Amino acid sequence: MIKNEYLARVLEQVKQRDGDQPEFLQAVSEVFESIEPVMAAHPEYEKNGVLERMVEPERLIKFRVSWVDDAGHVQVNRGYRVQFNSAIGPYKGGIRFHPTVNESIIKFLGFEQTFKNSLTGLPMGGGKGGADFNPAGRSDGEIMRFCQSFMTELSKHIGQFTDVPAGDLGVGGREIGYMFGQYKRLRNEFTGVLTGKGIGWGGSLVRTEATGYGLCYFTQEALKHLRNDSFEGKRVIVSGAGNVAIFACEKAMELGATVVGISDGSGYVSEPGGIDLDLVKKIKLTERKKIRDYAQLRPGAKFDTDVKGLWTLPCDIALPCATQNELDGDSARALVANGCTALFEGANMPSTPEAIHVLQEAGVLYGPAKASNAGGVATSGLEMSQNSLRLSWSFEEVDERLKNIMKEIYKNAYDASVECGVPGNLMVGANVAGFLKVADAMVAQGVAY
Repeated sequence: MIKNEYLARVLEQVKQRDGDQPEFLQAVSEVFESIEPVMAAHPEYEKNGVLERMVEPERLIKFRVSWVDDAGHVQVNRGYRVQFNSAIGPYKGGIRFHPTVNESIIKFLGFEQTFKNSLTGLPMGGGKGGADFNPAGRSDGEIMRFCQSFMTELSKHIGQFTDVPAGDLGVGGREIGYMFGQYKRLRNEFTGVLTGKGIGWGGSLVRTEATGYGLCYFTQEALKHLRNDSFEGKRVIVSGAGNVAIFACEKAMELGATVVGISDGSGYVSEPGGIDLDLVKKIKLTERKKIRDYAQLRPGAKFDTDVKGLWTLPCDIALPCATQNELDGDSARALVANGCTALFEGANMPSTPEAIHVLQEAGVLYGPAKASNAGGVATSGLEMSQNSLRLSWSFEEVDERLKNIMKEIYKNAYDASVECGVPGNLMVGANVAGFLKVADAMVAQGVAY
């Protein structure tokens, strides 16, 4: 229950105005509850209407995407770009192609992105975009035509100094390539307007691995500092089977852990002795198949179609890397009952408020997404730097920069938690540290009348 009058008033305004947007309301509520300890010390925020401005996007673009499928039929989807906050830099955030994409999800992602980008220490504002297009089962030609149509409209609103999108769920290197090619044709310029590009045409090494690697770097730092512990000898479960999940598995294994379970939309597989990551990569990244195919090729693996069953596996560390609100209260209780002592989020807002409460009450070390999964956007920022400099850095250079950024994010979140009187509460710490930087910039830049 929020006691600060200013926070409570603005949250009620959001509920009245955006009551039909549950994901956005959830994200705003979480941040507002976390920043309450610092509000009394900053009366200038209310005077400058910081909260009212912070919960309202600077710009929300919604557009029609018309394209032709392989059968010659015209298809129509909805495209979105929310340019949420540019107080500390140009808008930066991914593009998501998934049938569940709507205004609420795009706004929640853009709102979260604002504070995540702030935590990286890089000059990037918050944005997000996407479409209710489902790339699953579509041919390369259909995906190309959709991406070209999507970019034809989006190109009017983005640029290297304005808004620099990246990939997200359903948008990988293939989709980025199609969109970048279309932008280049339309604008007749070769600029770093998208990140996640191919290595041969402006991309950065480590970008594919960045979110998963960064998640493990943050987790390792928290384990070391708060528990005098590490990944060494730990059983890990990972939800999702895209780049984030796969490269979180890879880095966790490098750090000494055994990954005993992984999932996708078809279900989950488990192997007490550890999954075969090379086989997972072949099935998911090369062949674009389902995780159920893994069990057919591994006689010792168990497959179950109940995705939530993943959370019932005995483990020490859980890394949810699939999608928002995938982990509910019952799943959190199952994790606690089966020995989980740490959970760090690789997806955006994968835990419901009830799940977070269960984990924290049980003493599970919890790392919120806006801190623990910031490695992807951090490396996107490094890609932007390389594009501006017309340089490319080695894998080792980028990886070291990423590791240092994730360590600094942890330090800032922990230090803020101490200042708020809740040492080790990384959710409060991350929200406060990210918020203060953006809020101070908004005050310094004045109010436009």
